[in-house]
Amino acid sequence: MKKTIKLAIAAIILCSGFAMQGSAKQKVEPRYLFGFSASFADSTVYFTDIQKVDSAWVDTKTKFLLGRDEYSGQLKRYFASKEMPNRTCVVLFAENIKKAEKKLKKLKETYTVNAKGGYDVRYMTKAEFEFTPVYMGIEEEEIAVDTPKKDKKEKEKKENKDKKSGNKEDKVKRPKGKHTKL
Repeated sequence: MKKTIKLAIAAIILCSGFAMQGSAKQKVEPRYLFGFSASFADSTVYFTDIQKVDSAWVDTKTKFLLGRDEYSGQLKRYFASKEMPNRTCVVLFAENIKKAEKKLKKLKETYTVNAKGGYDVRYMTKAEFEFTPVYMGIEEEEIAVDTPKKDKKEKEKKENKDKKSGNKEDKVKRPKGKHTKL
């Protein structure tokens, strides 16, 4: 009996998590990124310049950068191509340049001023490494786009015009709200 109740509660929690996940919308916005790389094998740490990525995918609800693993993967592949495999790469982001600079300053202080051990801190310019935008592969219908909505009168005029012109196209009716692939 207790197992059945626990399973039912787990199922409810799982289903509600998927429902909440499906309601989040994504959009493309500029974000400021910088990378950090460290290795347990040596004391060298790397910082990239702050770079503006104009077409970064962002979750509209949480304002979180989507595809962070892809951006850190770009940095990891860069180091692998330079014969430095097995580095831990992290990408940090912000909505504006001031917030990004603040995050970068705090992380740099961790490895320079506040560091107990001696770290070899190195900086990479945009000429050495540059982030490329990551396409998240989300269908356009699911993207929250800031477009002006048509007035009801304009819609009615268009519908009346279609009826008068004898346009008898088969139209697919979709439910209101978030559209999904058919």
